[in-house]
Amino acid sequence: DRLVLSEGHAVPIIYAACADLGVGIGKDPNNLRPMTKEDAMSLRKASSMIDGHPNPMEGFPFFDAATGSLGQGLSVAVGLGAAARIDGMDKRIYCIIGDGEAREGQNWEALDLLVDRRLTNVLPIFNCNGYGQADKVSPQQSIEVLARKLEAFGLTAVIIDGHDPKAIRAAFDRFAKLTPTDAPMAVVARTIKGWGAASLQGGGWHGKPATGDKLQQAHEELDAMRVGLTSALAGDALTIDVPAEWTEPADTSTDMPSFSQAMKKYDMASVLATGKFATRKAYGLALRVLGHANPDVVALDADVKNSTFAEWFANDRVLANRYIECKIAEQNMYSVGAGLSAAGKIPFCSTFAKFATRGYDQIEMAINSGANLKIVGSHAGVTLAADGPSQMSLPDVAWFRAFASIRDHRGNPGCFILQPSDAFAAYALTLVMAEYQGVCYMRTLRPEVEFLYDDSTVFNLGKFEVLNRGKDLLVISAGYMVHECNKAIDLLDKAGIDATLVDLYSIPFDADDLLDLANQNGGNILTVEDNYSGGIGSAVADACAQAGDAFTIDQMFVRRIPKSCLTEDDILRYCGLNHAEIAKRAMAMCGVEA
Repeated sequence: DRLVLSEGHAVPIIYAACADLGVGIGKDPNNLRPMTKEDAMSLRKASSMIDGHPNPMEGFPFFDAATGSLGQGLSVAVGLGAAARIDGMDKRIYCIIGDGEAREGQNWEALDLLVDRRLTNVLPIFNCNGYGQADKVSPQQSIEVLARKLEAFGLTAVIIDGHDPKAIRAAFDRFAKLTPTDAPMAVVARTIKGWGAASLQGGGWHGKPATGDKLQQAHEELDAMRVGLTSALAGDALTIDVPAEWTEPADTSTDMPSFSQAMKKYDMASVLATGKFATRKAYGLALRVLGHANPDVVALDADVKNSTFAEWFANDRVLANRYIECKIAEQNMYSVGAGLSAAGKIPFCSTFAKFATRGYDQIEMAINSGANLKIVGSHAGVTLAADGPSQMSLPDVAWFRAFASIRDHRGNPGCFILQPSDAFAAYALTLVMAEYQGVCYMRTLRPEVEFLYDDSTVFNLGKFEVLNRGKDLLVISAGYMVHECNKAIDLLDKAGIDATLVDLYSIPFDADDLLDLANQNGGNILTVEDNYSGGIGSAVADACAQAGDAFTIDQMFVRRIPKSCLTEDDILRYCGLNHAEIAKRAMAMCGVEA
């Protein structure tokens, strides 16, 4: 059984209990030691494993995920509960949620999914003390209103005195007897902020420790409460049922078929012969192949599985029980993914790339948690064309690149950004993502694009491919824009310019190898991307600055808010990113009149 502390600021009381119980702590899961009172008293120190909010990666693996960014814990609990169901484990997940954070909409996204999947193994516990950080909570978060909301969502709401051990035990016993055919249950606990020390009750004490006379008074009040409770609880023994030993499932993974083999296996040989295939479809194909090869792979989507092609996983009868439809609730989906990851799953979360950054906070918390999360955004960039800017992902590369530039707790990049330019690359990179322990974000495309590679090409995180070798100019691009740059290379060739073209499908990348190519091309670099700035161009510019060599770099990216256009060519021309404009900019860099 697991505890998720969504109200992460309450963690010191958990630390105190774990110090009493000698709960295992340490960064090496195979070499834990009992927690001590001295550990608890090192709270928040830079050298301490006892962080200010729950964080398993800092050495406190009692928790499965980093929490404290309020409103996310219940989603993590739902992920843990869903994983337990997939594994057939009789496991119960308890999640404590503050009444103030109940205002966060993600809680209600999580409750929707909890009821959709009848996760009676997850118990939301609302700690209702009537106070947030700055003031009393709204009447909308009162005990009575919360209970009615929970009932309206399809849960059984049980109101208890949160300071009565017998009432708590009775509620938990009732929860433990639930079966998947029952309605899920939630506890609404009436509590007092500062209970046990009357002088510290009410508002004004959030995050402020008592000192001096106030501290002495609080100690006296708590001592008196302790004496009373110890007498009242004498003889009330607590028995704990120890679960049977869990057996790790056997490794059933198999050798992966190549892209061509997978296409033929799933009756798409005629499509393969056309020489074109959308990268979003190649992702869907790879996801299905992964699902059959690895029982830990789980697919999640946000009501666009027929566009992301996660539906090929969802509609496969063998895999359907490992597909989770999150509907239009992307923030919840990423936190559920973090919970699934904590339970040993490999969650692939797909939606439109435009909506990926709705989960800014949730993805960051998953990275903090050390989650093995895979995020796939389809319909990336401006080539979406007809649907207009409300559906185009434009700042996403810059946002994810902030995490690509840091190191996670394992010493790896906080996130890899992958932008495959054809179906072979998208298929191969999806398989690579599954093998990598950490967060990856892959952008896929709606348009059908020509094949640039074949089954013999090897794709790895942090690498790139050279599609054309020259000596005058290095052109660097990714995704759809590689195809447009290919056309520009033909124009440059006719103008007598010998250009090198690199498909920079990964950020981070091997900067030394890339800059060696730049030096072979006179130090002239042109970057081309179909999103706002802060992506490929900025990453290459940073590498150039760090190297300290003399480079000339020019960046082409989307410099205006796009609009709807009927074709990919129309939108690229509108944004000044079509092959003719790329060739013109390249010629200018080489001192050639267009």
